[in-house]
Amino acid sequence: MPELPEVETVKRGLSRLIVGRVVADVWHDWPKSFPNAVADVKQFLIGSKVVGVQRRAKVLLIELDTKYSLVIHLKMTGQLVFISNKQTSASSGEQDFGAAASSGTRRTSGTLKRAAQPVSQKIATSRANQSTGSTDQLDDEERWGAGHPNDSLVGKLPDKSTHVKFTFKDSSELFFNDQRKFGWVRLLPTAAVSNIDFFKKLGPEPLSDEFTAKDFGNQLMRRKNSGIKAVLLDQTVIAGVGNIYADESLWGARIHPDSKVKNVSTSRLNTLFIQLKQILLLSIEKGGSTDKNYVDAEGKKGSYLAFANVFRRDGKPCPRCATTIVKMRSAGRGTHICPKCQRLAK
Repeated sequence: MPELPEVETVKRGLSRLIVGRVVADVWHDWPKSFPNAVADVKQFLIGSKVVGVQRRAKVLLIELDTKYSLVIHLKMTGQLVFISNKQTSASSGEQDFGAAASSGTRRTSGTLKRAAQPVSQKIATSRANQSTGSTDQLDDEERWGAGHPNDSLVGKLPDKSTHVKFTFKDSSELFFNDQRKFGWVRLLPTAAVSNIDFFKKLGPEPLSDEFTAKDFGNQLMRRKNSGIKAVLLDQTVIAGVGNIYADESLWGARIHPDSKVKNVSTSRLNTLFIQLKQILLLSIEKGGSTDKNYVDAEGKKGSYLAFANVFRRDGKPCPRCATTIVKMRSAGRGTHICPKCQRLAK
């Protein structure tokens, strides 16, 4: 499953691509992928303008000018693929998709056409725009994809993994693909999003400017008798931190993952806070971490693991002391530590 940096890179890509576009149509073929009433879709989605893209923990929020939001969870195999209007109009002899779709195909609005063959199979790499925060429109032949790295990122869409498709007024399209159908898209009043049980239970965002080292320590002390890695992974304590970044930050702070929170000094917790923020920010800069299941906001595999100090480095020397890194179990997860640098606090 993607962690905070992976979802943040997707958010940044979508912010550059779809803000300002108007939704003209939406289609879906799997009720759990888009479980919304047709009346709400017609009133609050069709004809709405995208005004912003946000992230909360590992979930994306596409905000609309109708004061509704599309809430998207990619889960294990989700993808978002954007195809510009030049590509969607480039195919010849469009066919009615209904004849080729499964019997469960649904038209939420309008008549669905088969997606055009892209002019180019490349995934665009407009790093200059992303790094400068530019919101300029895409080049006419640009295609963007993020998520699980299979052929759907670059192939003809829709395909058998496509479960939701948004068409914008300028004929550009956003596809939600999901091989295993665990991900979902929901249309909700923006004011009600924070009331979803999932969001109500979430802890604070670790990269928020308002979240201080003191706040971090206080949050961890809510489970002072638990192992510190288990607490870092608890989304009700800190939002968005997963296995990779827990291992890396604990190594950076020289803390054994099974150390009880109450046995870790305040100064060491402050170091952990600094390490966690630095590692998350570095991973975002590198396009995320996952070298097997997820790619970054420009369709490239995340490169953070090439810079990891301990995660998946078992059998290799610790970059700090040269002791052999070992893999163990902590909080029910495969965990990587340096046995010399990270001694169990007692």
